[in-house]
Parts: sequence; C-alpha cells; structure tokens
Amino acid sequence: MNILVSNDDGIMTEGIKSLVRALAACGNVYVVAPHSQRSASSHALSVNGEITLRQKDFEYAQRAYECDGTPADCVKIGIDILKSEGINIDIVYSGINHGGNLGTDTMYSGTVSAAAEGMMAGLPAVAVSVNSHEATYFEGACTLAVKVLPLAMNFGRKGVISINTPDIPVSNIKGVKACTMGSVEYDQWFEEVGRKGDAKTYRYRGKPKHDEKQGEFMDVDLIREGYATITAVRYDLNDYEGLEIIKKWEIEI
Repeated sequence: MNILVSNDDGIMTEGIKSLVRALAACGNVYVVAPHSQRSASSHALSVNGEITLRQKDFEYAQRAYECDGTPADCVKIGIDILKSEGINIDIVYSGINHGGNLGTDTMYSGTVSAAAEGMMAGLPAVAVSVNSHEATYFEGACTLAVKVLPLAMNFGRKGVISINTPDIPVSNIKGVKACTMGSVEYDQWFEEVGRKGDAKTYRYRGKPKHDEKQGEFMDVDLIREGYATITAVRYDLNDYEGLEIIKKWEIEI
C-alpha cells in the first residue's frame, strides 16, 4: 500500500513525523508537505505561480519533498509526480495537525483541505488533528489513524474522515465518538501592529468562545469532555432545499 502524507503546519513539525512513523507499519509512506507554516489556507491552489519541490531526508518515509505551495498544492502535485514515477497512491493522510479541526473551523482548515484534495483525486482521505496548538500527545491520534486505515479504504470516495483527539495521554482519553460537527465562534478582532504614512497594518486575533447550545453528539463539546472524535466531512455543496425554493422563483431574462 502506498500512502501519501501531507499537512499544513510544515514538514518539520512533530505531528507529521509522528504520523509517518505510525503509518510506516502499514505501507510505503511518501511525504509532500509545505516547507513552512500554512495553517488556515483552506483549499487554496497556486494557479498563478510556480511550485517548487525539494527532496528531503525524512525518517520512515520512502521519499519526501518539501513544497513551497499550499497544502492542497502538496497533495495535487504529490499524486501527479509520484504517479509519473510509477508510484500510485492508494490513500491520502493529512496531519497530524497541531490544533483541532472541529466544527465550522473545518471550513478554514488547510489540514482537512489537503485530505480533500486526495478525495477529489478519487482516493480515500483522512485528516488527523490534536486539539492544541502546543500539541504534546500524539499517541492517541496515531493509534486512531492506523486503526481507521483499513476502514477508510472501504469508506468511499466522496468525503473525508476527520479524526480529532484531545491533547492528553492516550490512557486518559475517555473513548472514541462518531459525531457531527458543531459550530465554533470566536471573540475576534484585528489588532493594529504598525503604521507607515497613511497605511495601517493589522493582525488577526481571536479565541474560541464556549457555546452552551452545542448538541450532545457534536465534536466541539465531546473533545472538551475528553473524547476523541471521528466525523465524516462531505464535499457536496448543493443546498437541495434552497434549490427547491429557487425553482419556484419567476425570473426571466
């Protein structure tokens, strides 16, 4: 089995190293990941610029490249370049992300979007995250990544499996919950960090708010309670109820 691993935190982070080490027991692992931090890139592609790959030494990987593009770029070019060398990827993993990809934050996630690029190429796709930007405990996420692999191969090709674990020792994780995604709201603002003439420079700041209205079986609350979560992320953007309303509009041109 040939496994492509990417992320959005950068190729040198501990999360991706841990994931590659775990998956190497399951097959041949290939890495194509950003050369630097590219969090919250969503599904951006470098359609108006060049992309550079540079081969890197990476323990437990058959081959690894750092890429100066986006996370989605990494997966798209990785599948193509490896295929040109006779290596057909069977499944795409993205992670382990330093920070949760829960609820509506999934919309912004470079981690989930890298996995989704694999899905768009017709491959099974798994995103893996630990719910802390200073993540320390990767064992639980690695264990789930390995256990999910054979199940993901039969999951289908129209969605992404998203795994999130709390940043606690695996022995302290209460269990694994299959669940829906909740919503994440922030106290947020733009902080002015500089001025030059009539130009002002800002930096985004924000911290998540706890929403008491979350459902009992939603990822946002389950993670806080100490559970690992698995969600199925579908990439069908059609609003079918809205379409039925639009069909009743009387519009002519």
